[in-house]
Amino acid sequence: MARYTGSLCRVCRREGLKLFLKGSRCYTDKCAFERRSYPPGQHGKGKRRPKVSNYGMQLREKQKVKKIYGILERQFRRYFSIAERSKGVTGEKLLEILERRVDNVVFRSCFAVSRAQARQIVRHGHILVNNRKVDIPSYSIATGDVIQLKQKDKLIKDVKETMEAVKDRGIPDWLKQDSQDLKVAITRLPRRSDVGMDIQEQLIVELYSK
Repeated sequence: MARYTGSLCRVCRREGLKLFLKGSRCYTDKCAFERRSYPPGQHGKGKRRPKVSNYGMQLREKQKVKKIYGILERQFRRYFSIAERSKGVTGEKLLEILERRVDNVVFRSCFAVSRAQARQIVRHGHILVNNRKVDIPSYSIATGDVIQLKQKDKLIKDVKETMEAVKDRGIPDWLKQDSQDLKVAITRLPRRSDVGMDIQEQLIVELYSK
């Protein structure tokens, strides 16, 4: 599958917003966005961001959300179709679907410094959902599910170090973490208020509704 291999810091600078794509480094003064918040490129510094059309704003918002969750267009469009057919507000349902991905749950549980690292942990088969191995990052969790890391010494050591490094990030209310056994229980489905990022999902709905 195609994937982005360029600089992650350039992505944040292009969007004009910290997307926390590099994990714990994003919380330090070494973050490139903190030092150079202007757009990347030769003429980025000192040049005001150009006025963007409505379509441009909608497109940038979609691209931003895709980058945050690390997914490509085809899958993102499929998620939107599911949200559109679901009961409730389409934009909020879309964010709920994205938050329910198992790689996102691993990240939000502070078991990984970034969603990219969480995706790698899942793909390598280190995650159990209800005592069954799950190695598909897009696997969707449900209320009552229990996610646990496999009991491997090096993995446990690395994850505990990660949890200590990102402890200030916090864990959303819909997750109940057991830091001793490295488990997390899904107490309810995520709500719009649980996303914790500056996302204008209505712009995405408007874009796909044209």
